[in-house]
Amino acid sequence: MPIPQNHMKPARQTAKESAFKQLQQWIIDGTLKPGEKLIDSELAQALGVSRTPIRESLQLLEVQGFVKMYPGKATQVTDVERDSINDLLPPLAAMQALAAELAAPSISKETIEVLSTLNKEFADAVRSEDYFTALKIDESFHQVIVDAAANSYIISITASLQVHVRRLFFHNSIILTEKSIDEHEEIIDMLKNNRAEQASTIMRGNWLRAINEFQSLNN
Repeated sequence: MPIPQNHMKPARQTAKESAFKQLQQWIIDGTLKPGEKLIDSELAQALGVSRTPIRESLQLLEVQGFVKMYPGKATQVTDVERDSINDLLPPLAAMQALAAELAAPSISKETIEVLSTLNKEFADAVRSEDYFTALKIDESFHQVIVDAAANSYIISITASLQVHVRRLFFHNSIILTEKSIDEHEEIIDMLKNNRAEQASTIMRGNWLRAINEFQSLNN
């Protein structure tokens, strides 16, 4: 089981959280490949922690659907179900649309400026075909709006769904295009002018369009 050595070892006081985040990232980006067996003693040694936080982290990752634990046998990284995009994006689109609707009435001028700056950076990344950077900026763009909605339940639900979006991206199921740049601009304009319903509609479409693009590539 190849494990990268050039990573930050987690601090002892946050061993479980740090181990969980690192393992999750390795699964998302494919460092730990689908179907790979995970050995808790090797992971513990690599991360510089005891086996307990590793086991606890694997349990959390199973709840998220990233690993499957077979008691007394093995723990394996789950396969990437590329068609899961059809189940994943509609609820995420609904949460993001609701966030835009809730954020519109009270969003600040400063937040609008942040969104505009992020979309310019996103556009640069897309046009230079730096899609990994574009993905990170896209996440930041949407997170700003989610945070502006100031609803802890939306924040929690979107975060749990977003990690699966990230994994699909790394496995070439999600594509970022010029169309997203234009949609972001429309969302910013609707938020700026307190047009909550329109912002919500555009936001939903921004996420659901990825399903159509995925299906068109696989037909």
